[in-house]
Amino acid sequence: MKRILVVGGSRYFGKTLVTRAREAGDEVTVLNRGSGAPPRGVERLIADRDDEEALRAALGSRDFDVVVDQVCYTPLQAAVARRVFAGRTGRYVMTSTMEVYDPATLPTGLLGTAPGTAPAPGSVPGLVTEASLDPVRLPLAGAAGRAPGPWPAYVYAEGKRQAEAVLLRDPAFPYVSVRAAHVLGGGPAEFTGRLAHYVGRIGAGTPVDVHKAPYATSFIHHHEMAEFLYWTAEQTFTGPVNAASHGAPDVIALCEAVAAQVGRDPRYRVVGEGAAASPFSFDRAYAMDNGRASALGFGFGHVADWLPGAIAETPRAAG
Repeated sequence: MKRILVVGGSRYFGKTLVTRAREAGDEVTVLNRGSGAPPRGVERLIADRDDEEALRAALGSRDFDVVVDQVCYTPLQAAVARRVFAGRTGRYVMTSTMEVYDPATLPTGLLGTAPGTAPAPGSVPGLVTEASLDPVRLPLAGAAGRAPGPWPAYVYAEGKRQAEAVLLRDPAFPYVSVRAAHVLGGGPAEFTGRLAHYVGRIGAGTPVDVHKAPYATSFIHHHEMAEFLYWTAEQTFTGPVNAASHGAPDVIALCEAVAAQVGRDPRYRVVGEGAAASPFSFDRAYAMDNGRASALGFGFGHVADWLPGAIAETPRAAG
């Protein structure tokens, strides 16, 4: 039995993680701003994680075997967590994102094999490995001469990169950053609405906006994501790790899978260079290799096996 703190954990795969840990017999605590009651048998602490004094007060004298941080989005949040949880946890798992690899939001030349590192054995050529990005090499947030990007994709990706960098530069505890693929499944619980966009548009006969030559991307089922986080909490390895199901379909393959479920052929509208397209249509490559996690012992499923079920449970919202 482990003492596990989940920061966030009030919705989607974070909520599933909490239930998974409780059912395994672990002593589980959830810390959030009071957004939702946890399952029975789970302690809840209420605090704003950005408020260091309030966070310390809520935690009191508690310590944990593992902290799983679902909602660390900025270097400021990472710095607060680093100070507060130093000496209080034996392991810290941060849920990051594959968007840290996105070439569109990275400074030029920083996506590539990090010095002194090598891809894991069995890595697939053309897919990004953990060694492709070393956050410690990034310019510090706000560094002179670095033009920030104002658009949401940049803010999200750079926030995660800088949060990873804070926790990696001078580690205060054994640390893992889980770089999650696009998480799908769960019907209405999948709050981003990205899969519903396709189900709605294709079901209604509305064209899907795609790039002329879209690139493959990475996905993971929400149950698999929760299981991966729980598995990671139980391990001893540290550093970045990619979490993605086997298989990397592009947007056309995704549309064909949706069409098979809704019984209507997809229609496409090709967008110009630099123009916005539908979710999961990319004009650049950064689909992830899952070789490190696989070599460490996690058995990923295949996108092709679970995607039809995820589509079938998705409401046909307007696209």
